Amino acid sequence: MVRTSAEAKMRAIYASDPNQTRGRLFDEGGSAHRSAFQRDRDRIIHSSGFRRLKHKTQVFVEHEGDYFRTRLTHSIEVGQVARTISGALGLNQDLTEAVALAHDLGHTPFGHTGEDALDECMANYGGFDHNAQALKIITSLERHYADFDGLNLTWETLEGIAKHNGPVTGDLPFALEEYSNRHDLELGTFASAEAQVAAIADDIAYNNHDLDDGLRAGLFNVDDIRALPIVGECFAEVDAKYPNLDPQRRRHEALRRVFGVMVEDVLETSRALLETSGAQSAQNIRDLDHPVIQFSAEIFADLKQIRAFLFENMYRHWTVRRMRRKAAQIVVDIFEIFMNDAGMLPPEWQAAAVGDETNRARVIADYIAGMTDRFALQEHAKLTDPNLKS
Repeated sequence: MVRTSAEAKMRAIYASDPNQTRGRLFDEGGSAHRSAFQRDRDRIIHSSGFRRLKHKTQVFVEHEGDYFRTRLTHSIEVGQVARTISGALGLNQDLTEAVALAHDLGHTPFGHTGEDALDECMANYGGFDHNAQALKIITSLERHYADFDGLNLTWETLEGIAKHNGPVTGDLPFALEEYSNRHDLELGTFASAEAQVAAIADDIAYNNHDLDDGLRAGLFNVDDIRALPIVGECFAEVDAKYPNLDPQRRRHEALRRVFGVMVEDVLETSRALLETSGAQSAQNIRDLDHPVIQFSAEIFADLKQIRAFLFENMYRHWTVRRMRRKAAQIVVDIFEIFMNDAGMLPPEWQAAAVGDETNRARVIADYIAGMTDRFALQEHAKLTDPNLKS
């Protein structure tokens, strides 16, 4: 039984205890130096899928600028915010961080644009969902260990990755249903409080850094966002305290305050929800009919206004729309080429793409989803440009 300094600080009765884990699909025994959740986090960091996030876009295509967020930098930021909130609430920081770092592993190249295009391609074969794909990567597609496919993570980490955004009901994505039939993740319930923290940390991170990236890219300016709730107040506070501050420092000081407002609101709101929940265990959190990690209604309404502004002025900006159109076409072209001739896949993928059309489509989707932006662009050029060698 490993007791780390981080676990020694874990004080909430409803926090997840690594010594009470439901275990791994394949039993490995314990570690002398790391808790079960620390091992999960470390395996995620060392995975191929995590490294590939370096060259997967958030909003901008990976090569468009060195300072824009990628899926990797975003995931690291989410992990940091999640650890902070988790520790302040007395939860298990290692489990929270593991879920946070893995939450975007299933993203395609070109962000949500690539996901939407691949989902459309897969409409007749069960669709495509990045959360389900993340689970497939860590339970099957990562193949480094001698004794099993995947990373063989604990039930708690897998549950958190599968349903950190809430219960998964109705028509299940294929990858979720397939794995849960082997290792029941109880998809119809809420996840642990730690996983819920990871989900809200994702919201906090992208609300803040999309403002920063949009300003940096010149898609809008400070005057455009000063009318937004939270943002305007934070700029006013900085201007009052630091008159004539240079624009870069001014932007940073204001946006770090926006970050702080969101974190403090989550802490205050969630403490109240946890206290009134009556939960005496991590399982009690799962059995509730509502999440316990939330923004207040007031801040949530403010964030909806910020997201509406970003949607109109960033995600639908004409330069972003041009790239989105090209990115979607690249994904569709690659999918259709391989569906028409799976013999053009690399040998190891050809071997997996045998059988019926549905299996072939799912293997091709796995191959495309694993691509970085750069690799997808290169692969598309090799497949379509007669002047390039394959």
